[in-house]
Amino acid sequence: MNNRRLLVFFSGIIIFALFVLFSYLVHKDLFTQLDFDTTVRLQDKISTSLNTPFSFLSLVGSFEITMIILLVLWVFTRKLRYIFVLFSFGFLHVFELYGKAFVEHPGPPYLFFRYDIPFQFPTSYVQPGSSYPSGHLARTIFISVVLLFLVGGNKKIGRNLKLILTFLIVAFDLLMFISRIYLGEHWFSDVLGGSLLGAAMGLISTLFLL
Repeated sequence: MNNRRLLVFFSGIIIFALFVLFSYLVHKDLFTQLDFDTTVRLQDKISTSLNTPFSFLSLVGSFEITMIILLVLWVFTRKLRYIFVLFSFGFLHVFELYGKAFVEHPGPPYLFFRYDIPFQFPTSYVQPGSSYPSGHLARTIFISVVLLFLVGGNKKIGRNLKLILTFLIVAFDLLMFISRIYLGEHWFSDVLGGSLLGAAMGLISTLFLL
């Protein structure tokens, strides 16, 4: 294993360890006040005119859409070993379900709910009872890590275009992070935990693309 692989591997392991530690702290209800205050402040500061745009953005983070995006990337990469990225994506959901099953963390009450599109994908109807971690953020960050890796390693893309694409990917992640809290779908700790999980699994999955 060369130095680059080692760096990616240990980065993924460290971030996953942070996810495990953070999950324990969430289970101990150390972020209850922060979660509540963050939701209230975001909903106070952001105009309700963004309810619909944020709701559409939420659909992009669904399992169905993210799976399609990963399959499209597989077609474009034309690498057989990319299938291991899909396996990593599957393991991500195993850890997500484990968190929802064993970290007791009820989601925001209905009074915060602002999702206003009369449509949801089938997987959105699965309600395990706990909102930690956010699957939307885990999937979004996972795909972003893979995209950043593919963009950074593509010699046909110029430096300026790489910077623009990197900015757009990070900006999208930030909007998804904010939207999940603003819509009353998740607490701050849910989306942060999901981000850590997605980053860890995303980094580990890129080992198969090096």
